[in-house]
Amino acid sequence: MTFKSKLLGAVASVAMLTGAGQAIAEGHGEITVAYFLEWPMPFEYAKVQGLYDEALGMKVNWVSFDTGTAMSAAMASGDVQIAVSQGVPPFVVATSAGQDLQVIDVAVSYSDNDNCVVRSDLEIDASNAADLAGKKVAVPLGTAAHYGFLRQMDHFGVDLASLEIVDMAPPDGAAAIAQGAVDMMCGWGGSLRRALEHGNVLLTGAEKEELGILVFDVTSAPASFVAENPDVVAKFLAVTAEMNAGWNDGSMVEAMIPVIAADAGMDEQATRETMATFVFPSVEDQLGAKWLGGGAQEFMQGVAGVFVAAGSIPSALDSYAGAVNIGPLEAAHGM
Repeated sequence: MTFKSKLLGAVASVAMLTGAGQAIAEGHGEITVAYFLEWPMPFEYAKVQGLYDEALGMKVNWVSFDTGTAMSAAMASGDVQIAVSQGVPPFVVATSAGQDLQVIDVAVSYSDNDNCVVRSDLEIDASNAADLAGKKVAVPLGTAAHYGFLRQMDHFGVDLASLEIVDMAPPDGAAAIAQGAVDMMCGWGGSLRRALEHGNVLLTGAEKEELGILVFDVTSAPASFVAENPDVVAKFLAVTAEMNAGWNDGSMVEAMIPVIAADAGMDEQATRETMATFVFPSVEDQLGAKWLGGGAQEFMQGVAGVFVAAGSIPSALDSYAGAVNIGPLEAAHGM
């Protein structure tokens, strides 16, 4: 599952997302969890080994999805109780439309997989970004890449009115920068990697994060399910956290790679390369100000604003604070 397809799903119709009831785990003795193929993460090791079933004391069914919007619809219908690695844009679209979903942890951060690239021959970097004035920029409007572009231009003091901004999907933007048809493109995934063959970024992923420009997926769930099954949710997050810790400290990497690769439908080399660009924040980091202590909520507000301006959604919530519930993660931290 690529960030591109998750993001494109964010602007799909959201009429289906409201008004449905939620299935309760205790009533069925099992839950269903949504995830993406070709999106390798440490939790998949526990998924394959049955560690979630063991910790929760119930059967955990896993269903793969193609878009984050489809995950939202499945949670609205009660078919899915938890979604792992849902993109922030489709989450924002759903909650802005009135669906009562909550972020319960930060699944993965991948700021280096979403960025803007300036043509190499212009010799423009962070030290002389003001030279972008008058340049032509390819930006996929209404996306997180658009939001990141706006934040970077604000940071560098580049007047948007001085730029020729063209609404262009990342694959087209990558082709345009390769041909010299645009001076800068913004995008993600394979398009970003192709664009980097012809240019450079202004800020690294880490530098963007310091400015609050985040690119991340969340684990989400219906608020009613979280409220009625706090122990189930906390135990689920505790297993995920244990897998992330084993990956982060290196102790489980070699055991995990073949299992994750097979489960993700990828070869081992591609799995290693993809996961090398991922960051799985610790529970302590997630609970801090950068993430669920305020940063994520602020980021969602910014993404919603971009979508409203782009006409992708009619309105944003006054605040996305209610769309984040750190209770289960705090409980998991003590397990």
